Amino acid sequence: MKHVIALDVGGTGMKAALVGADGTLLHEARRATGRERGPDAVVESILAFAAELRAHGEQHLGESAVAAGVAVPGIIDAENGIAVYASNLGWRDVPMRTLLGERLGGVPVALGHDVRTGGLAEGRIGAGKGADRFLFVPLGTGIAGAIGITGTIEAGAHGYAGEIGHIVVRPDGPACGCGQRGCLEALASASAVSRAWAAASGDPEADAADCAKAVESGDPAAVRVWQDAVDALAAGLVTALTLLDPRALIIGGGLAEAGETLFVPLRAAVKERVTFQKLPDIVPAALGDTAGCLGAGLLAWDLLSTEVSA
Repeated sequence: MKHVIALDVGGTGMKAALVGADGTLLHEARRATGRERGPDAVVESILAFAAELRAHGEQHLGESAVAAGVAVPGIIDAENGIAVYASNLGWRDVPMRTLLGERLGGVPVALGHDVRTGGLAEGRIGAGKGADRFLFVPLGTGIAGAIGITGTIEAGAHGYAGEIGHIVVRPDGPACGCGQRGCLEALASASAVSRAWAAASGDPEADAADCAKAVESGDPAAVRVWQDAVDALAAGLVTALTLLDPRALIIGGGLAEAGETLFVPLRAAVKERVTFQKLPDIVPAALGDTAGCLGAGLLAWDLLSTEVSA
């Protein structure tokens, strides 16, 4: 059965699949990234994992994968297939496409940014299916974004498009790792809510999920922390929709797991702030943590269709 290899590399774990031409997951596997072993060991783990997937396809599907797609965090040069920099993995200028191509017997390899790759999957086969313009915003350790335009993801002139987490929404707000103050990421990410709720509750182990539960039980301190984050998030999203005019805002990541505890006040806060702008649908992501892997598969199939048309 004709298939491609899809790999989604995260700071903690790697998700992989063999994906059929219709998007069907024919085989799935996961393993630890092992970043504590250093960047060279991480790269070798990726290559070995890909080789195992190729062997699985040969054994169980009757042929080798025809292409591979890999999604990685950090800064990438997709055109040249180079993983330029990832702070959480410690690597610099890794020629990922070349290394994977060599390990996989010369098949074509596509390299993608993890959030944009996840956004590609959400846009084509997930919550944004049918929307010609969307913005995918995962709320996790940080906040990133993927700008979807007619089935593709806009990377920008230098590969930095969609970094909504570094829109300044509170100029006098807390310091952000990027060097600015009051960035959306510093106020409304799952990490930011965890920090705020740990301080407000007096429990250093408390996190964003605990805050959401406390909100649901009516705890006034939790409601204040949660509403502060929602207000900051709404301010950032309204800036984004003013610039991009998306048909859908797709919200994912750990914070979105709070469901309507997040979406009810968020929709209200965005609606309250818009003036002339068209209010987009604000919907939860549909693919969960498989989005990056599915998107990597889409990148691989896109690569093959591009080669055929060329």
